[in-house]
Amino acid sequence: MENIDFAALIPFVFLTVYTPGPANITCASLGIKHGLKESINFVYGSALGFTVMSLLAGLFSNLLLSIVPSLASIMRWVGAAYILYLAYHMLKTDYSFAQNNNQTEIKPLGFKYGFLIQLVNPKSIIFLLTLYTTFLYSAVEQTSFIFIFALILGLIGFGSNLLWTFLGAGISQLLNQECIKKIVNLVLALILVYLAVRLTGILR
Repeated sequence: MENIDFAALIPFVFLTVYTPGPANITCASLGIKHGLKESINFVYGSALGFTVMSLLAGLFSNLLLSIVPSLASIMRWVGAAYILYLAYHMLKTDYSFAQNNNQTEIKPLGFKYGFLIQLVNPKSIIFLLTLYTTFLYSAVEQTSFIFIFALILGLIGFGSNLLWTFLGAGISQLLNQECIKKIVNLVLALILVYLAVRLTGILR
């Protein structure tokens, strides 16, 4: 625990979880179309699915790091490359959920759809493996830590999905303004670049 860089870990987790991905985009779309009440079961399912994936990723990462101890140092560079990839795509992120809803009828999705979307969500899977093998590699040998952190991540994911569902229309309208969108995307991208450099150990 003492080797965990919380100054890099916390912004990485919140930036990745709270920025657009398949689950957040779906939550925003459902929120715009149907409101929070009819979308809440999807949010519950998504949060549970993210918690389960967090647990599985932590256990898998523990297994990998125990088999190949040198993997941690390799994954720091792989993780940095992944974060730079996120930063690049952050510059091009679009928030036009309301426009998409006008073109396609989106029915209220229930609990199981929210759960399943996390099981096949590439953003979540890559994020979690990067998280455990780079930021948390010094603590994943403790199974109790993996369970506790999975629950914490599940709560963070629930907060993210709930926010995107509740504020879907407002977020979409605000961030569809080109100037605001560019500023937000640039700031988030620069933070990710900083985290990538910090992760490599070049910057402390």
